[in-house]
Amino acid sequence: MAGAGASFVMPAEATEGTVDTELIEQGRELYLYGCSFCHGQNGEGVLEQASGNNYGPPLVGVGAAAVDFQVGTGRMPMAQPGVQAPRKQTIYTDQETRALAAYVASLGPGPAIPTEEMYDPNTIPEAEREEAIVRGGEFFRTNCTACHNFAGSGGALPEGKYAPSLVGVEPVHIYEALVTGPQQMPVFSDAVITPEQKKDIIAYLKYTDEMPSYGGFGLGSYGPVADGFAAWVVGIGGLVAFCVWIASHTARTNRKKKEEQA
Repeated sequence: MAGAGASFVMPAEATEGTVDTELIEQGRELYLYGCSFCHGQNGEGVLEQASGNNYGPPLVGVGAAAVDFQVGTGRMPMAQPGVQAPRKQTIYTDQETRALAAYVASLGPGPAIPTEEMYDPNTIPEAEREEAIVRGGEFFRTNCTACHNFAGSGGALPEGKYAPSLVGVEPVHIYEALVTGPQQMPVFSDAVITPEQKKDIIAYLKYTDEMPSYGGFGLGSYGPVADGFAAWVVGIGGLVAFCVWIASHTARTNRKKKEEQA
């Protein structure tokens, strides 16, 4: 099972069984120290005794991609259980993250870490890239904008949850989120969105990252709420200030000031 798990992480090294076994063993040591308190000593999960809810969900079958996403973006380990695991500074090095992913992959089959060819939009031929971006925009607006906003800026969800911003997120982590469905996000299997369509979506998001704001201040691209707030504060506030200025510079006001000075 250990060898099978290693093949999910580093296919090119699958023939070097000793190397993969060492990686898995290193990952297990890291796991027991940093993860087993919430997820159990063998990834079986831990239930809260009072409520019966998951304190830490089981990790059997989540695959290496889920570990690479959660640990590689700093979402895991969490400081304490909560409704949302925010992105933060990573604790583990890249090598340690690969080791943890190898160990969790050895617990049961799950989505593997994608190869660069699968997620990097720069691997799309230059002549086909613009068309891929257009297709990716259509897929994104159809499947993602309800939660992540039309510009990928994120959005609020019920019960204190939120869809995080996709601005500046590494392409590999976007791909891994699509195939693993972290937290409240649904899983987009290859039957729903093909690997080629996933790369098109990433190409679109990277294009929007680099696209200048032609209309002036983008206000974070949060949509009509931010635009309306700015209109009220800047527009109405400016109008009130202008009215006050006019009132303080009328002929009657100037005459009163001259009389007071005399």
